[in-house]
Amino acid sequence: MNTTDALLKGILATLGRTAFPPEVLRKIVAPTKGSAKQVLAYNLCDGETPQADIGKRVKLDSGNLSRTIAKWVEAGIVIRIGADDHPLHLYALPLKPEKETA
Repeated sequence: MNTTDALLKGILATLGRTAFPPEVLRKIVAPTKGSAKQVLAYNLCDGETPQADIGKRVKLDSGNLSRTIAKWVEAGIVIRIGADDHPLHLYALPLKPEKETA
């Protein structure tokens, strides 16, 4: 990754956190408990990993993953980049939600 790509990803992540704070983003990515696979798949959308490889690593059906990524694109939390249209997330989420403080 060159400097320009790194800077653009940093800008995207910063703006993404403003538009979609972590708790809002998590509700879109993993709307139900036990959605660790979806969070992992989302985090693998780094703009460099092909969708097929994401499915293999997370052990998700390619059809379900395709529909899931399409929903994320429609929601504005993933974009497709490059000649190969690799998915790129706004920013990575922790695998487990942070504890709420009361």
